[in-house]
Amino acid sequence: MVRWIYPAITSALWVAWFTYWMVSSRNTKEIARIESAGSRAKHLVPLIVGCVLFAGPPQLFPSWPWLSMHVLPWNAYTYWTGVALLASGFAFSIWAREHLGRNWSGIITVKEGHELIRTGPYRWIRHPIYTGLLVAFLGHAIAFNALRCFLGVLLCAVSLLRKMRIEERFMREQFGDEYSRYAAKTAALLPLVY
Repeated sequence: MVRWIYPAITSALWVAWFTYWMVSSRNTKEIARIESAGSRAKHLVPLIVGCVLFAGPPQLFPSWPWLSMHVLPWNAYTYWTGVALLASGFAFSIWAREHLGRNWSGIITVKEGHELIRTGPYRWIRHPIYTGLLVAFLGHAIAFNALRCFLGVLLCAVSLLRKMRIEERFMREQFGDEYSRYAAKTAALLPLVY
């Protein structure tokens, strides 16, 4: 396969996912409560740095060529495994986003008339959008197979775990014992693991 096709395929997946995400974010409920700007910056900054590491071109890092060294043996199998994970992660996050409906927000919020969703992937996972994104990020890192991509995934995971803890607090304050019962029987990110 011609070498330029590889980044074109992953870029097309990112563009398709991002387009869906932007279009679907237009129809959400009014905000009743929102996290502070300082709190948001604490998980947004590592997320941005992580995304630059795994999505930026190698030319961004000329002083650190070791960041572009391969972690796995590079071959078509490695690449297509990464693409499959990327596409699967995006599909899972979209499925979760569809079930969350108008309760969704990119910022940690409680919406007017907020509902505790327990359908679709929310039957098994409390934060399936994050699960999907982490799978997609890992898939991207495997497809591009550079140390910086894996470091970027690690930073993004730290960011999403911090954001998840704040969301959990908001949900417990909003739904009380109902959320505690839901959390007791539903994994945070990965059934039977965490």
